[in-house]
Amino acid sequence: MSDTTTDATGGDSAGSEGNDSYGHKPFKRSKSHFPDRITADGRDGWPVEPGRYRLAVSRACPWASRALVSRRLLGLEDALSLAVADPIQDDRSWRFTLDPDGKDPVLGIRYLSEAYDARERDYPGGVSVPAIVDVPSGRLVTNDYQQITLDLATEWTALHRPGAPDLYPEPLRAEIDEVMEGVYRDINNGAYKCGFASSQQEYEEAYTALFARLDQVSARLADRRYLVGDTITEADIRLFTTLVRFDPVYHGHFKCNRNKLTEDPVLWAYARDLYQTPGFGDTVDFDHIKRHYYQVHTGINPTGIVPAGPDLSGWTTPHHREQLGGSPFGDGTPPGPVPPGERVTPPDAA
Repeated sequence: MSDTTTDATGGDSAGSEGNDSYGHKPFKRSKSHFPDRITADGRDGWPVEPGRYRLAVSRACPWASRALVSRRLLGLEDALSLAVADPIQDDRSWRFTLDPDGKDPVLGIRYLSEAYDARERDYPGGVSVPAIVDVPSGRLVTNDYQQITLDLATEWTALHRPGAPDLYPEPLRAEIDEVMEGVYRDINNGAYKCGFASSQQEYEEAYTALFARLDQVSARLADRRYLVGDTITEADIRLFTTLVRFDPVYHGHFKCNRNKLTEDPVLWAYARDLYQTPGFGDTVDFDHIKRHYYQVHTGINPTGIVPAGPDLSGWTTPHHREQLGGSPFGDGTPPGPVPPGERVTPPDAA
């Protein structure tokens, strides 16, 4: 997810000094340091193999949440196992304290940093999620949060469930890429630029760009159910993971407060439509989201107080977006039930 270093490494990385520095240094998100790819032909030395790799995530992190949604939509739960980190970090970063004895039961490690160290000692970056670890060696394979989901959609096809959607259809890739570039720059990353701004000018520039892009996306979705084409794609996944965090965190904690998501009728209905689509809302844990941002980002919330609100019950109310046509899975089918060990806190309990 975001990071715990001000020079953010891809998804969210961790470190106590970085947490304290948020809001005091200019925010910059670095490229992923380990861009290896897991491919069908194994050209980077990492071939797609069922059961070989483990996906490490935090349910608090929007970047990791992309991988959670993609994995579930594509039916890769049996092929790619899941390690879920505690949303609260200590000075060694993401830790597996949610598991018995404080160890990931498959990798046998207490901290995700141990997989990073097995790959490269003292590398210049934070410990970020999502990350994929090679189970036999215990070594990190990749933390390239931008590429991981694209490869799950295109390189892991032999292991997709029957009826899995095409999340990155080749005829639409140019349009998907264009839409995602603006969403990433101004919305996904833009919310962080607002929240971690170290000057009024830096904040206002990010704030202006964020809401200009949200207005543009809202207009685009006014008469179409999905961002590109008639089914869900990677573009919808990337927008959703920011929208679902908007009112619980970004509106207050990150000062993205021109309006709430619930005050934009189009985006609020669109977000509810996706949330209620199997594979989206059933990966979201609002409790993890709220506790991570408000308790870990001590540079901008030194008290660590977690807000009691907002009311989350609206996420399950009717959205009526089906009237716009389109179908989430096209000719495919929704994913099956959530595996028992991966169920999340429902909204009314967060």
